[in-house]
Amino acid sequence: MSDLEQYMATPGRDELVRAVRAKIDELGVDYIYYQYISITGRIMGKAVPARHWEAMASDGLQTWLGGVANVFADRHGNLIGFPPNASELLALPDPETFCQLPWNKRMARVFCTVFWSREDPEHAEEYLDSDTRGNLRRVENDFRAAHNGMHMRVGCEPEMLWLKPGEGNEPYSGTTKPYAYHIDQFEQLSDVWLRVYDYSIAMGIDIIQGDHEDAPGQVELNYTYDEALRTSDRLTTYRQICAQVAREFGLIAVFMSKPYMGMPANGCHHNISVWSGGEAKVQDLVPGSLPGMDEVFAYTSGGKNEFRDEEQKWLPADIGRYALGGMLKHLNALTAIGSSTVNSYRRLNDLGMWAPVGASWGLQNRSCAVRVSSPDRFEFRAVDSMVNPYLMQAALYKSFDDGITNKIDPGDPQERNIAEMMMAGEDVNRIPNTLRDAMDALAQSDVIKSAMPGNLYTIYDWYKRDEWERFIWEVSDWDVKTYLDCLP
Repeated sequence: MSDLEQYMATPGRDELVRAVRAKIDELGVDYIYYQYISITGRIMGKAVPARHWEAMASDGLQTWLGGVANVFADRHGNLIGFPPNASELLALPDPETFCQLPWNKRMARVFCTVFWSREDPEHAEEYLDSDTRGNLRRVENDFRAAHNGMHMRVGCEPEMLWLKPGEGNEPYSGTTKPYAYHIDQFEQLSDVWLRVYDYSIAMGIDIIQGDHEDAPGQVELNYTYDEALRTSDRLTTYRQICAQVAREFGLIAVFMSKPYMGMPANGCHHNISVWSGGEAKVQDLVPGSLPGMDEVFAYTSGGKNEFRDEEQKWLPADIGRYALGGMLKHLNALTAIGSSTVNSYRRLNDLGMWAPVGASWGLQNRSCAVRVSSPDRFEFRAVDSMVNPYLMQAALYKSFDDGITNKIDPGDPQERNIAEMMMAGEDVNRIPNTLRDAMDALAQSDVIKSAMPGNLYTIYDWYKRDEWERFIWEVSDWDVKTYLDCLP
């Protein structure tokens, strides 16, 4: 059987397709967004009337290979990732991800898995390797098979800014003062984040806490951790929600890593643990009938946390140590995915703003790239809010696989402040400080590149090196201010 045939024969799929039809009729949905994820984490796809649901579920949605690279040309005018005669693709909906949009109840969304077309001369009905969401599912399944069902559970901390559109030459202005944990500043944006909360719970995102952070208009809302694919889908949905709320309030929802120098940036720390067992249970977030499929509202709980050593207060068990060792071995390559833009390295170079600096791990040490933030998990910090979470989780899985398989020892935790050591002139092992350096590290890591099989790595490398070249090619305000009249 081809990949497409196996996908269509997944046990229970036909029942799910019929259950979606029942939801469409119950909720009065008229149109559905069929969406997949580009290499940079953008939501791509098409909208189709809901009356065609069964046809889309059986035949798929025809789409274009260029969508995986945002239909974007490099600075030389070449469309990234595909030739002009590339085949069309098929996007097949994953019915378990169907959910009504709370801000427009005539609309729903469903995530898709993407395949080469049935007629493709070389890859007919194969999985599209550059489908980042589908790729994560396959990487996770491989990890479970290799490690007796063990899997990651991940909680993300998506910091972002709510800014006002600027006037004249100013692109934006702040909505609040940069006071971290200040309730009055949080209250000033309560109408905004409460609407985000309402939309989030209606789409299965279990918001558990929130606060005002250190930059103007900076808010962080956290949601319950879960398995990697669900967590990634929820981060993608959260961004979609924030963009909609920004439109409703006439604001800008900013996930850019570093809009302000001298103030903390928009990180997206990944809090990670490794588990065996557990069971997915639907959470009662919405009274009455759910506005989507059960899977959208399900979270995995129970099982054994393999990271936790019950005899230690802070140090992880062997599985946790080996996973940590794999992360540290491949840390520079992981940074190329977690800190994926030129602007990301403004964050990593602004010493003293709690961004990670050291290529090391520590117990509650925020200057390290990896922090043991609790006895039952660790926090990967070299990642910001521009991350493609599907690429990030797949890469973390590959680093864990290497660490656990080869029993890589992470060494002793770092206790000193890496930023202070650097400012004192000490020689420290630090993570990459430019996108180019990070991409060079990724190019040298066969383990992390294995999380980006086939054309996926090629397209990502092309896209990101073009981004770096565009940056170097551009004359900025800084250049003009510094050099315009510096001589004689």
